[in-house]
Amino acid sequence: MQANKTILTIKDLDISFHTGSGNVHAIRGVNFDLQKGETVAIVGESGSGKSVTMKAAMGLLDANGKVNSGEILYTYTDENGTEKTVDLLKLKKKELRREYNGQRIAMVFQDPMTSLDPTMTIGKQITETIRLHKDVTRQDARRRAIELLDMVGIPDPEKRFRNYPHQLSGGMRQRVVIAIALSADPDILICDEPTTALDVTIQAKILELIKKIQKDMGLSVIYITHDLGVVAKVADYVNVMYAGKIVEVGNVEEIFYDPKHPYTWGLLSAMPDLETDDDRLYSIPGSPPNLLHEPKGDAFAARNPFALEIDRKAEPPFFKVSETHVAATWLLHPDAPQVEMPEELKERLERAKKEAQKYL
Repeated sequence: MQANKTILTIKDLDISFHTGSGNVHAIRGVNFDLQKGETVAIVGESGSGKSVTMKAAMGLLDANGKVNSGEILYTYTDENGTEKTVDLLKLKKKELRREYNGQRIAMVFQDPMTSLDPTMTIGKQITETIRLHKDVTRQDARRRAIELLDMVGIPDPEKRFRNYPHQLSGGMRQRVVIAIALSADPDILICDEPTTALDVTIQAKILELIKKIQKDMGLSVIYITHDLGVVAKVADYVNVMYAGKIVEVGNVEEIFYDPKHPYTWGLLSAMPDLETDDDRLYSIPGSPPNLLHEPKGDAFAARNPFALEIDRKAEPPFFKVSETHVAATWLLHPDAPQVEMPEELKERLERAKKEAQKYL
């Protein structure tokens, strides 16, 4: 793995969707970097803009979506060994799909049944993808497809090669989708809620599988999820997203054990905890703002029990917590009153930290 080599940079991304009710300003200035070989997670509630951000990189925005401004810069080494940087937003859809989608940047979606063609065998779907991106014979594509099925842990891959999607379990179908995503040896794998439709034991196996493949192939991975339990298992860095903006960034330990944004506190508090004395499951009060009408000030202010007067007037900038940790909350301003995270959450995170240290 090449340390500190940036492979993907998203700069000031701004996206809106035209609807019958008006323009929804869904992405409001998103910035983040992905380094070679690392895993970055984007977390937040449904509708916060996680999937839209990465669909823009893949050229998969809905027809009513419009990129108002920003850049998505992808840096790679071409077949001649020359390093190139392209702005994915400036490429024509045909060029993006022919040269980058699947071949260099691949995506795994949350429901494998919507990603697989029920009328085609598993083997044909993988071999067609290989032959689309690689100049290989049908026999070589078949051999590679069986290798991929074996790599993703599907037993008896030669037999499964001839199966149709409905003949496989949910976990097996998701492994097939991962095999298809890896078929052209991409640099970046985007996983959009890859374990949501699976039961807990299969979830863990899929996450371990992606981690192993990442290590073996030197992939850079972006996870899109609302499940902080998934993030804890896989991520190096975390971007917490709310109402079309990233509101906190840090490495996984900083976000889990020393979060600074009240929204991150809410997400962590909402995770189920077997050790708590409270028999109720916490949920963040209220609902995310309607981005048809852009909120004034901090978008989280209406749901934030620690909101200050300034939160309703001005949007907070990022305040630096450490070299790798920033958060956009006025609570970090030097003149703000000292507000600590809720005591119950602090105790929960301490328990989690002690539990994690047992496995080091």
